[in-house]
Amino acid sequence: MSNKKINVAVLGATGAVGQVFTWMLSRHPWFNLTAVIASERRVGHTYSESVHWLLPFDFPPELHDVRIQAYDPDALKAMDVRFVFSALPAEVASDIEKDLRGRGFNVFSNAASLRYEKNIPILIPEANPEQLDWVPSQGYPTIGSVVTNANCATTGLAVALAPLKKYGIKEISVSSYQSISGAGYPGLSALDISGNVIPYIGGEEEKVEKEIKKILDINPAVYAYCIRVPVIFGHMESVWVEFEQEVDVEDVIRDWNEFKGFPHLPSSPVQPIVYSDEVRFPQSKLAFWGEPRGMVVYTGRVKKQARKIGFVLLVNNIVKGAAGGSIQNAELFAEKFGLRK
Repeated sequence: MSNKKINVAVLGATGAVGQVFTWMLSRHPWFNLTAVIASERRVGHTYSESVHWLLPFDFPPELHDVRIQAYDPDALKAMDVRFVFSALPAEVASDIEKDLRGRGFNVFSNAASLRYEKNIPILIPEANPEQLDWVPSQGYPTIGSVVTNANCATTGLAVALAPLKKYGIKEISVSSYQSISGAGYPGLSALDISGNVIPYIGGEEEKVEKEIKKILDINPAVYAYCIRVPVIFGHMESVWVEFEQEVDVEDVIRDWNEFKGFPHLPSSPVQPIVYSDEVRFPQSKLAFWGEPRGMVVYTGRVKKQARKIGFVLLVNNIVKGAAGGSIQNAELFAEKFGLRK
């Protein structure tokens, strides 16, 4: 155990999720951003001249003169990098992440490639911290490990349902209204999305239906629609849940308000779920609210019909639902496996 910062690297650092990684890691109290890695054509250039900054605040001055590096596991070893954050596309992530694990790196991945392998956690600290117990079955600490975060829409749903799991979740119906930043950068054509709603996002519905079961260790019927809307940040979701036990609106609100998660971790909010009874709450413009910014899941419009509870939620898809979730996973990993005092 040590109080020394852990050296970390980011793969795919110039995309939307990569930018959140670098922003959150640039001043992280536990992690030292040692290597920023992107495509070969950007190698040697400064991060500031290589990135089209998408986040709704100023570019961090700490990143201005950071140089883009080539992907070289031997070089990462020489720099004593221990954690690698992956914002790679799914089609290339699997082989690279497995290779890094074999070389002794601990990989925290935003990609879907390895999420469904048996001994690889889809980790959300507030929902299923016990899945870190699977890591030794990958060979850790003799070799490295891979820990994934969930699909962005699944993340918000899992956090909202985690304190309600005790009532027995029998059925989930969810419709997500997903922002264009979820398509990456460059993503959708403005001609496709401006003034428009697209009622299909390839693979998203299947991910939600599959991942929520693995994350919460439940087996309900799950019905999902995922829709793209012309909003820059934040995924809204309308949810109906049927429980095995009798549950009232007051029970749900109380459980959300009392839910604390892991507030001692640097990237965890003190209150991971924030509820309001204001009828117009939540809204997409709240995506970067909260402390840490973008890590809070907002809920509202709770109501009951028959044995079903309905509500609306908002999750920041590129922070809590992507890079921020991976960083939070790495913090819990470092704590659990004694890498931090």
